[in-house]
Amino acid sequence: MESINLQKLKTYRAKAAFVLLFVSVFVLGCFNIKKDKKQNEAPQKVVEDMIIVDMPNHIESIPQGMVWIPGGSFDQGAMDIDNFAMAHEKPRHMVAVDGFFMDAHEVTNAQFSQFVEETGYVTVSERQIDWEEMKKQLPQGTHKPHDSILQPGSLVFKKTKSSVPNLYDYSQWWEWKIGANWKHPYGPNSTIEGRENHPVVHIALEDAQAYCKWAGKRLPTEAEWEYAARGNNKDAQFFWGDEIGVLSKYANTWEGKFPVNNSLDDGFERTAPVMSYPKNGFGLYDMAGNVWEWTSDWFNIDYYNELANGNGVARNPAGASKAFNPNNPYLQEKVIKGGSFLCSASYCASYRISARMATSPDSGMEHLGFRTVLSLKIE
Repeated sequence: MESINLQKLKTYRAKAAFVLLFVSVFVLGCFNIKKDKKQNEAPQKVVEDMIIVDMPNHIESIPQGMVWIPGGSFDQGAMDIDNFAMAHEKPRHMVAVDGFFMDAHEVTNAQFSQFVEETGYVTVSERQIDWEEMKKQLPQGTHKPHDSILQPGSLVFKKTKSSVPNLYDYSQWWEWKIGANWKHPYGPNSTIEGRENHPVVHIALEDAQAYCKWAGKRLPTEAEWEYAARGNNKDAQFFWGDEIGVLSKYANTWEGKFPVNNSLDDGFERTAPVMSYPKNGFGLYDMAGNVWEWTSDWFNIDYYNELANGNGVARNPAGASKAFNPNNPYLQEKVIKGGSFLCSASYCASYRISARMATSPDSGMEHLGFRTVLSLKIE
């Protein structure tokens, strides 16, 4: 079998990082699943009687930097009026989640720095690449690239000089940068000095989980994340409602011709300091744009169909039991939510609440971070 080309090899990071973010635009069809009348008419009061809605009286204070998300039920997935909805965001299905605490904003460079200082933790993008481990996630017969390429690094965004005819070829605006990591977001000569209040990026799933363990918290499930993002707008495309014309006032995204020119209508070209935009109805910031955020769920294109065909309302669903994405059969991917500063109306519009994409747990990228949650019963 032919070896993968040099461009792709440069984008494979420790343990197979060429699988990028939101850009895996899935073209698989999705049939509308019709729920029976009884399921559609599940009394919401009965559902909410079964879950934790209000913060219990014995909780004396909310953990620092977090907000209480009151439990409730909602229809997860894309709305019928959403013209940008992808097949893997459908069908809508009712979900109920217990109340929980969630970080008001994404974990920042300052917060992650404290974690590293106290633990000595080394992120995935800073470690030497293990080819024997990496090739397990590549097509059989893939040849080992030169050692000069198999160096620690991560994926960094680069503008193109002119418009690109094929927005499915994301290698046109991503490059493997040796020496790029959370401390050096654009490469070895860059720094996070003066960016302490920006979200930490180039974070692989293992890095986020290590931080959670240190902080005594965990990553949110996809259902928790989407419910929290909706705030008080359970039937809206965006956390602020359905008006797309005010996007630049509410989120850090790409406005202009992607990936050539960013008009900077929202004030930032890359990441923005956390809390730069209005909070949602639950008091959460940056639940649209800025950086993608890890969830704990496996990405499985059949999962929403399974929930929609289930009996009644799914309570605190923890995601699919295994990953399944025919577009990336060699990888076991996790769901990421929220979109990033690269999301454009001409490309993915993933600042929509229902938007969900898949990425390899071993991937760290310039627009991927996380936030944590805390249950009443610590998991």
